[in-house]
Amino acid sequence: MKLTGAEIIWECLQKEGVDVVFGYPGGAILPTYDAMTKYPKIHHVLVRHEQGATHMADGYARASGKVGVAIATSGPGATNMITGIATAMMDSSPIVCITGQVGSKAIGTDAFQETDVTGVSLPVTKHNYLVTRPGDIARAIREAFYIAKSGRPGPVLVDITKDAQQMTAEFDWEGAAPRLPGYRPSYHAPASEYERAAELINSAKRPLILAGQGILKSGTTDEVLKLAKDAGIPITTTLLGIGVIPASSPLNLGMMGMHGEAWVNQAIQQADLLIALGMRFDDRVTGNLKTYALNAKKIHVDIDPSEINKNVPVDIALIGDLREVLAVIAPQVKKAEHAEWWTTINAMRGDAAVRDIQSLPDNGHLYAAHVINDLWRLTQKRDTIVVTDVGQHQMWEAQYYRHDQPRSLITSGGLGTMGFALPAAIGAKFACPEKDVWVVCGDGGFQMTSCELATAEQEGIKVNVAIINNSFLGMVRQWQEFFYDKRYAATPMTGPDFVKLAEAYRLKGLRCNKRSDVKATVDSTLAAKGTVVIDFVVEKEDTVFPMVPAGADLDKMIRRPKQDVMLESGSDKDWEMPAAPVRPAANGQAKAAVKAPKAAKKPAAAVPSRGPKTTKSNRR
Repeated sequence: MKLTGAEIIWECLQKEGVDVVFGYPGGAILPTYDAMTKYPKIHHVLVRHEQGATHMADGYARASGKVGVAIATSGPGATNMITGIATAMMDSSPIVCITGQVGSKAIGTDAFQETDVTGVSLPVTKHNYLVTRPGDIARAIREAFYIAKSGRPGPVLVDITKDAQQMTAEFDWEGAAPRLPGYRPSYHAPASEYERAAELINSAKRPLILAGQGILKSGTTDEVLKLAKDAGIPITTTLLGIGVIPASSPLNLGMMGMHGEAWVNQAIQQADLLIALGMRFDDRVTGNLKTYALNAKKIHVDIDPSEINKNVPVDIALIGDLREVLAVIAPQVKKAEHAEWWTTINAMRGDAAVRDIQSLPDNGHLYAAHVINDLWRLTQKRDTIVVTDVGQHQMWEAQYYRHDQPRSLITSGGLGTMGFALPAAIGAKFACPEKDVWVVCGDGGFQMTSCELATAEQEGIKVNVAIINNSFLGMVRQWQEFFYDKRYAATPMTGPDFVKLAEAYRLKGLRCNKRSDVKATVDSTLAAKGTVVIDFVVEKEDTVFPMVPAGADLDKMIRRPKQDVMLESGSDKDWEMPAAPVRPAANGQAKAAVKAPKAAKKPAAAVPSRGPKTTKSNRR
């Protein structure tokens, strides 16, 4: 079958099972857009910025588990995709980006809208291609999809010259099947290493499982939970691992790292064995590498050999698919309870500040934690995906919204991309139209890609946008407060009237500045037909606790002052923290929890020990 290169692109996408692509046309990709009219089974979403296309493809991939596809033209169209490509690369998200390029004879002449996008994108793609002949298009696209979703997933870019799109060639789908002699990953550790790993687990007294996104990618939630329950091992998650282990599971201690739970970080430092499953020991997880878990042996299971011993030296490396690794190890692991270790962890948690929905009363101030915790309470019985941007609200969401389902939290972890949430949520909604999709973003990040509201309106889809509006670049301001003597340089910010902005896009806009109004606002949003933008006006100088300063020891955290806890509780009475989660015993009965100590009474004239004194409470 003889087709133009442009037609071959769409034939390949259709055969790969693609049902939606996100893109923006331009001169060098115009032949492909012209051919698109012959393929009505593939829905094209017109974005408002090429960065939005890559984030939408990314959100689609994370929500569905499939490969997301983004299309753009040459030059600025292609370079505008780089941030989204880098975001997908850092978070192992499988996307394929197709870009137009100037004619093959014009390459290297600085032609209009020419950019060496394969060179530019080389550090942030798993692989990329420059295709100059129509006969090579099918092979490049088939390989791109294979590479994007195999092994450790990631982004692949295919740059196709305009003349290659216009010329014709024989289309041979079967003949274009991937044959990659240079890409033959082998993931098999010696049998002796599996035996050593099982021995370490069986002999450990204070083991911990560090659960990463690799559990999601391998679909091994049940297997990890069974191993943890049988062997009595507590589990802690990375940011991208949230949801892979249900938050309601008594085995789940919560998130680790810079803004993780204090008792989790303390437990890591006291553990004698860390079992890292599909995580990469990111600096936001480890803190000071020189003092990280010095008493612990370390088992690292990952499909990417380059992550082994990259940041943290390990005692046993099991390179491979997590499902296959667990299938070998689990039968060799003996049943255990580790009651003493659980008692120690429960005691440490009892000394920490609490994140319980009943501990966030209304004292007249609207905090981001109020909004997010109430949002969880009001949506927990619905099938919901939350997509966050980057900053304080991202950490509060990780702390106060309890995710029990995999793929229910989508966030930019490794790159920390502001502006990610809204377009990624649009992509997630196309992947899962039957689910509620919520955007949780700051007023800063939202303004970076708010133009994609037009995309949501044109497509007639419903995403619910919760802007946590504190009129600051909140996380940067927090660092300035702690480490730069409160010199708030370039972090106070103004913004538009977000309600009127939504209305300008023919969408519904709401504003909420009282805790008592949160429920009615959320209910109204859920009842509306299309996309809704909510401006939650919250405390301006609020702080995420705990916090491990960059480069500090993992257990040397800045903690929430007790005065603030009492101020936020709105009561002078003794305040008792709820009991910690406990692991069920082998007979199915829960072990008794260690009772948490009561917080001290608040002095009559207590004020926060740090930070601005212009509000009754400015801490979370």
